[in-house]
Amino acid sequence: MSAQSGSESDSTRIAEAQVRLREAAESAEAAEKRATAEIRALENDLEKAKLRGAEALEELRANHEQELEAEREAKRRAIAAAEERLAEIESAAADAEKRVEAAERRAKEVEDRIGDGEAEAREAAASWLRDQVNSIRREAAGK
Repeated sequence: MSAQSGSESDSTRIAEAQVRLREAAESAEAAEKRATAEIRALENDLEKAKLRGAEALEELRANHEQELEAEREAKRRAIAAAEERLAEIESAAADAEKRVEAAERRAKEVEDRIGDGEAEAREAAASWLRDQVNSIRREAAGK
């Protein structure tokens, strides 16, 4: 009977080992399914994060481009205003030059008519006007 009870004992241990093996296999399979599900969830999260990052990057690029375009437009407006002001200054300088030339002609006529004293005064005025024109030109050149 001891041989039979040893055989039964071996059979029981074998059956118990088979049960433990089956439970271990089921546990491993469940763990594998959980790991696979976690990996898929992480991959989905990664894809979503990549999409959000790409969208954020594209938004930053678009905002940057808008800012650059606004700066370019502001620069164009500033240049146009400066060119307009320069044209006004040049026109004023040309008008002043014409006035100087007219004053010089009048001074010459006066010099011929009334003498050197008054003619010198007119020349001084013309010189002063020339200085004013030169000053306006320097101002225009400086801008």
